Amino acid sequence: MTKIPFRPLPFRFSRSVAAFAAGGLLAFVAAQADLSLISRSNAAPATVAAASAAAVPGPAAGAPLAALPDFSALVEQVGSAVVNISTVTLAKNSNVSGINPNDPFYDFLRRFGIAPGMGSQQPQESRGIGSGFIVSADGYVLTNAHVVADADEVAVKLTDKREFKAKVVGIDRRSDVALIKIAASNLPTVRIGSPDRLKVGEWVAAIGAPFGFENSVTAGIVSAKSRALPDETYVPFIQTDVAINPGNSGGPLFNLKGEVVGINSQIYSRSGGYQGISFAIPIDVAMKVKEQLQKTGKVQRGRLGVTMQPVTKELAESFGLAKPVGALVTGVDRSSPADKAGLQPGDVIIALDGVPIEEATDLPRKVGDSAPGTKLGLTVLRDGKRLEKQAVLAAMPSETAPQARGESAGGGRVGLAVRSLSREEAAALGSSGVVVVGVNGPAARAGLQEGDVVLAVNNARVSSPAQLKELLDQAGKRFALLIQREDARLYVPVRTD
Repeated sequence: MTKIPFRPLPFRFSRSVAAFAAGGLLAFVAAQADLSLISRSNAAPATVAAASAAAVPGPAAGAPLAALPDFSALVEQVGSAVVNISTVTLAKNSNVSGINPNDPFYDFLRRFGIAPGMGSQQPQESRGIGSGFIVSADGYVLTNAHVVADADEVAVKLTDKREFKAKVVGIDRRSDVALIKIAASNLPTVRIGSPDRLKVGEWVAAIGAPFGFENSVTAGIVSAKSRALPDETYVPFIQTDVAINPGNSGGPLFNLKGEVVGINSQIYSRSGGYQGISFAIPIDVAMKVKEQLQKTGKVQRGRLGVTMQPVTKELAESFGLAKPVGALVTGVDRSSPADKAGLQPGDVIIALDGVPIEEATDLPRKVGDSAPGTKLGLTVLRDGKRLEKQAVLAAMPSETAPQARGESAGGGRVGLAVRSLSREEAAALGSSGVVVVGVNGPAARAGLQEGDVVLAVNNARVSSPAQLKELLDQAGKRFALLIQREDARLYVPVRTD
């Protein structure tokens, strides 16, 4: 990290940033936006004078200069398939002290002998904006995962001003791709291009809603391909100089043919604003994710079970390599596919199924693209000898694994996922109960938090997730949960109506 002067930022934008309010953009910044991508101070790259006429010959006399691209036809053709996305996320209350005596729910609690207290806090809404594009006429829309992740409400606005509530079909945080669905038909769609055919220096354009300015267009060039970024293992990013600003996250990157070649996703910045370097997820990567999300709502990736590092020039010399290529194994997980295949720390993986591993980052991408159960051939260098190994990939653990261990209480009606207390937790607590591992919907609005321990529903004690589910099913639309939060016990009123 010390070699990287500044790091990529996902397109998030906080409504608390006062600097934008001072700049006159308060109306748009009041929403927690998502970074966008459009606005160039110079429409064309500046020409650099030649140091010597002899060294850099000029164009032949009378030769016409190449015309700059005109994007108007492209925008007219594809603009209607780009959408604006707005989200509402209910912030969890840090404190729940009770409800006001004037609230009708006050009497409900009193009938159960519960002292409801005073001064209930209302949940705080956080609003966000982003962009997306329609990939099927029946309403499937691609965007960034960070645009819609954790949102309680998602809305989509089309260029014809129609607005729809959207359902989040699935998100994949590892690639930052999300698929959402609106109830509509006969919608305009984008055409999918091939990022592999992109050339460095080629013109590209983007459409989105920077700072909430809908259907804005900007252009730039491809600066580089297959960029590896810190903490981004599975995406070979397209680097461009297209301006990125809050609100364009999830928007499409087009080539001059009007085909989508990427999803605008990140910037590289010291300040948090656009500084000439932006990154897009290649559309072929996004479409693979989209197919899995549409079928199952999640993405399955293969897992080899190694930790690794790049091979530097010095390491290449130490391992007898002609040049610094491959992935140097630094650790092997016990009982993993790599362990069963006989890999060891110090091995250098130089090929996967005969395809050379040029960079260490190539390995997790190629393994991740393979389904669990896939048999892969590994070419390994060990002590100067070339070895061939076979590994059968396991499944990559779900990125939501901690919540997956919880059980849904109330059939999803309450928005509460819980797990049983461990023996140690139960002994420390001195009571039975269940631990909250996930909240949304009514539970989030009521102020419940991950880590809370649910002790009772109204006055009925809870000893297991199954019992909590049964009690919630019987509780109706309004009930109170007795919870333990750190050293305090309190009742939290919950409404599902």
